[in-house]
Amino acid sequence: MLRSLMAHEHGPFDIIGDVHGCYTELVQLLGRLGYQVASSNAGVDLASGPTYRHSEQRKAVFLGDLVDRGPGILDTLRLVHNIIRAGSGFCVIGNHDDKLLRKLKGQNVKVTQGLEHTLAEIEALPLEEQSAFKRELRAFLAALPHHCILDDHRLVIAHAGLKQELHGNMSSESRAFALYGETTGQRDEYGLPIRGDWPAKYAGESWVIYGHTPVPEPRWLNKTVGIDTGCIFGGKLTALRYPEMETVSVCAERVYYQSAKPFPRACSSG
Repeated sequence: MLRSLMAHEHGPFDIIGDVHGCYTELVQLLGRLGYQVASSNAGVDLASGPTYRHSEQRKAVFLGDLVDRGPGILDTLRLVHNIIRAGSGFCVIGNHDDKLLRKLKGQNVKVTQGLEHTLAEIEALPLEEQSAFKRELRAFLAALPHHCILDDHRLVIAHAGLKQELHGNMSSESRAFALYGETTGQRDEYGLPIRGDWPAKYAGESWVIYGHTPVPEPRWLNKTVGIDTGCIFGGKLTALRYPEMETVSVCAERVYYQSAKPFPRACSSG
């Protein structure tokens, strides 16, 4: 069975948008969703820090882009790692996570778009801990699927979304779409990639929940929901509760990273 196929997992789920190291807001959001710290480990390795659980057995599902740009990147990675290890959630890989993975593998990548913040946090660890931490982190990221199929195929989770014909497909085409979305090869006046609007053409029966493209409010279109609400840019961190199909958000404490394209900063939690 493909590791992305977890159709036997029925939830309920709390699907969380792009965190990008906004650890404080993530902890606040988990609290609003009803998660509590069940245990905590000392140290600086990937398994250190708190492990969260939900009293009603809900599971947290992360849409990737855990890393880069924000002030609490390693704490975010530890928190998500511990939730997965405890069987309390899942995570798909995002394009920023994938770039970090390639860097950890020794590949030549440009240290831009916030990757420098992640590497700085790793380099701030005690020297005797860095090598082991990098090995643990590399294994963790390498094990993340590029999409998940849940609840008897009623729900698809992918960082940038996934068009219907690629659901359950583990090809390089499916992975590229899940990480980067529908690309046109063109750039806008801000130098950002112009993306195709795949949700406008989506006609599948499964709900597809995704992040990647920052929007001021969750974007509902056909049976897709985009929930990257730009926490890193001073927006908010949003979760979609499934099967209730309700959103819960917390406002960013401040602007952590300046977007090349102006992002609305007005925020109200909901």
